[in-house]
Amino acid sequence: MKSRKVIIIIVMLLFAAAAIIGIYFFNKSQNREGEAACLPLKPSRGDISLVISCNGTVEPRNRLEIKPAISGRVEKILVDEGYNVRAGQIVAWMSSEERAALIDAARAQGKDSVKYWEETYKPIPLLSPIAGTIIVRDIEPGQSVTSSSVILVVSDRLIVRAVVDETDIGKIRSGQRARVSLDAYPEVIATGSVAHISYESTVVNNVTTYEVDIIPERVPDVFRSGMTADISIIQTEKKNVMTLPLSAVSRENGRSLVTVVDEKTGRRMARQVTTGITDDSIIEIVSGLSSGDSVCMASDNLVIPASKNLDSPFLPKRPGKKK
Repeated sequence: MKSRKVIIIIVMLLFAAAAIIGIYFFNKSQNREGEAACLPLKPSRGDISLVISCNGTVEPRNRLEIKPAISGRVEKILVDEGYNVRAGQIVAWMSSEERAALIDAARAQGKDSVKYWEETYKPIPLLSPIAGTIIVRDIEPGQSVTSSSVILVVSDRLIVRAVVDETDIGKIRSGQRARVSLDAYPEVIATGSVAHISYESTVVNNVTTYEVDIIPERVPDVFRSGMTADISIIQTEKKNVMTLPLSAVSRENGRSLVTVVDEKTGRRMARQVTTGITDDSIIEIVSGLSSGDSVCMASDNLVIPASKNLDSPFLPKRPGKKK
């Protein structure tokens, strides 16, 4: 009988010990009422840049139209769209109205007559005024043209013309690096630099903007005049700095604060830090943290309900408490 009482006492002590352990771990894992659960993380080192985002269009830097000096007929076109030409290179031959009429009359008389007039009355060459790329070919051989007809269009190179809001134009300087992606080819990223900032604004729907020319370091083959582009102009860039996710830093009374977690006790302490530049996801930590500190980042997905009736699974249910 006595041994039975001893066994019962031992069992009760074991249950009490289990309940105490359960309460300890339960309370340790539980936050204050309604407080978001903490995801501890350590600061990381990496690159961060402050960018100005805007839209733009691929355009020729210098777009020159090649027109004939006189009216007549185009006999030959020696280039096509996409051809690279030199300054002064012959790109087409044309006949004046008189020569075209003589050649046509000679064709009715035979080959010898045609050959005679072709050698006697030479065609007129059309030259490219600059070195560049042919981007437009509007006329085909045999067509009649006037001095206002555009036969070919040549561009020295393609650039990206960005449209920047006046609130951001003061942050842009010549020489700043930029990244460009096309709406048609988002996987193609071109790098370049700011070459020119317009002195005159453009107002559309009461919005004032300025044009900024971006010169690509290398023009990708997929670039075409008129394509729309997304542009990121890098205002400031820092390498190998300490960073944290934006959600790990809060602002209070003009101060930047983080919550530091003691890894041994789990205790949380607010600590003031000095921050630097930020992008859409991370922020630079200038001082106030070391690489070994653990910082608490609140997670909206891990929230313990605000309830005063939370029970430990190791404790017996109170009377009337639903299971």
